[in-house]
Amino acid sequence: MAPRPYILAETNWQLVKDTGFEVVVLPWGATEAHNYHLPYATDNFQCDYVAAEAARLAWEQGAKVIVLPTIPFGVNTGQLDITLDMNLNPSTQLAVLRDLVQVLARQGIPKLVVLNGHGGNDFRQILRELQAEFPSVFLSTVTLFKVVERNQFFSAPGDHADEMETSMMLHIASHLVRPLSEAGNGAARQFRIKALREWAWAQREWSKVTADTGVGNPAAATAEKGAAFLAAVCANISQFLVELAAADLQNLYE
Repeated sequence: MAPRPYILAETNWQLVKDTGFEVVVLPWGATEAHNYHLPYATDNFQCDYVAAEAARLAWEQGAKVIVLPTIPFGVNTGQLDITLDMNLNPSTQLAVLRDLVQVLARQGIPKLVVLNGHGGNDFRQILRELQAEFPSVFLSTVTLFKVVERNQFFSAPGDHADEMETSMMLHIASHLVRPLSEAGNGAARQFRIKALREWAWAQREWSKVTADTGVGNPAAATAEKGAAFLAAVCANISQFLVELAAADLQNLYE
């Protein structure tokens, strides 16, 4: 396969020095258990796929966009007792992002999109802090599973190793998905406190919430559902990248 010019890991200095990149995409996933049937790197596979496909579509429309390697560790502070669920604290994420944004600011690359593929990550407050520190770089974030309405594609509720994630992985890397007959049912306990179920928030203690580490039944997952969902997600993100690449940062508001 020929190197893809919009994937930094595959491209070279000759192309990079001759291309005025407008947008850098930083995919950020996690390494954590995903029920019995999905791999620990599920979030990273999904980030890799969506970032590459969205960038391809944007590149083909003339957007000068480049995708950095996926950062494979996320915030897993609610899963510290789940073996080999790897945790980066939000303060560590801030330190990593500060270093990377500093590179972009120094080199005059004007726009960064943090592509988030993990529910435990939330980059908004981090980007608020860094935006004040690096005003020359426009900072934004996209959470890939919030780009389109999941109910258009999936019937079973859930948010971890569920029908949605399993369908995506069946499309992206089916060879890494165990038979669904081996999966747990993803049954999850809820907070007893009504407000925490509805409008308040507290971190879930994962080992007390779910026996198989999943939240949501994956039984109805199919590769076809995953392909349709991913196509919609990548189309929307690619349009964002095209518009962002062309945007005048001094004239962003109507």
